[in-house]
Amino acid sequence: MIWHILILFAELVAANDQDLIERLRRRDPDAMSDLYDRYSRVVYAVILRIVRNASVAEELVQESFLRAWNRGSDFDASRGRIGPWLLTIARNRAIDYLRSSAGQQQATTFELVSSERVSLFVNTEDRMVDQEQARRIRAAFSQLNENQRQVLELAYFEGLSQSEMAEKLGQPLGTIKTWVRTALTTLRGTFHAA
Repeated sequence: MIWHILILFAELVAANDQDLIERLRRRDPDAMSDLYDRYSRVVYAVILRIVRNASVAEELVQESFLRAWNRGSDFDASRGRIGPWLLTIARNRAIDYLRSSAGQQQATTFELVSSERVSLFVNTEDRMVDQEQARRIRAAFSQLNENQRQVLELAYFEGLSQSEMAEKLGQPLGTIKTWVRTALTTLRGTFHAA
């Protein structure tokens, strides 16, 4: 699933949303609809990956878009694109949920997620991005070893600090810092080379 999310994220970075941003600033209701149509699948995929509960993920998607609507006039296009901004809102909302008492309680239960529900929101790489982008992302991640992939997933999907990762993995903090730094340097080099 992480591959799908990374591929979808690559599409977000490439999207041109200037018109959508202007319409959101004007509080155009159709802009919110377009924003949802364009990004709901990837927002759902990221949140589901974090909370691991389909019904909770659906609620958090709605909350994330509501938060984006309420803060849309504050969005500064010079600081980045709207897709990654929206994903940051969604990721933070999901991590906040996990840290809440409801999230703590949900973590002790198990829900089977039917493939039909997930397929409503998670597009395949064929529909979302071209094969070249998918190949470049896979190539970049294939350069990472298992430890490097694991720390990036813990940081992004669970919101863990390097100290928390060290504790969870039973590794010295210096080792975790090295894994993170090496992983990011490797990814940066691979993407810049492409």
